[in-house]
Amino acid sequence: MRIPIPEEKTFVHESIIPIRWGDMDAFGHVNNAVYFRYIEQARINWLDSLGLSFAQQDQGVVVVNAFCNFVKQIEYPADLLVKTYIANPTRVGLDTFNVMSLTKDPDTIYATSGATIVWVDFKAQKAASWPADLKAKLQI
Repeated sequence: MRIPIPEEKTFVHESIIPIRWGDMDAFGHVNNAVYFRYIEQARINWLDSLGLSFAQQDQGVVVVNAFCNFVKQIEYPADLLVKTYIANPTRVGLDTFNVMSLTKDPDTIYATSGATIVWVDFKAQKAASWPADLKAKLQI
């Protein structure tokens, strides 16, 4: 079952991630579990571009779910092009989506993915409203 990427979404970032030799499995293609590392790195690259600090703080971003639709095998050597989108913002969270292709083949989709992120107050251990400055940067 494939989880669809919504038509209504906002492009927010693009990352280029090199495929490492160790990302491949015994079958000679990128191991499915590694795609989640690519998704994570693309999300971190985007949040870094917003100036979000990942040093331990009282509040921060938490991933509450994630998925990946594997479309086409990726093999070493290659550079992955990951486009990040957001949708469905709420007072405390939003959905992120990624479309993955190769820099040498940007029109072919190799995988699509998504994750819901929530702003959390770590001391209270519950969701909290986005800080005003971050909300402004997110344009939500």
